[in-house]
Amino acid sequence: MDEPEKYKFLKRHRTDKIWWVHTEGHIGELKISFDKKTTINLWTDYHKLSPEHKELFDKENPFWADFFSGKV
Repeated sequence: MDEPEKYKFLKRHRTDKIWWVHTEGHIGELKISFDKKTTINLWTDYHKLSPEHKELFDKENPFWADFFSGKV
């Protein structure tokens, strides 16, 4: 997990709680934020999510929840 520099925060759906982080010039990164203060790299930090954050992430992102299941 790292501190955001100059990121653009986007939501896939208006009702989502999780922000997706657009990192200009960084191809292949998958970053999210729960508070727009700290960013989380899904490739390296998904398994470090708190149970509450994991539950919320998995609920809003079933594709990624399925992708990461069994890989943690």
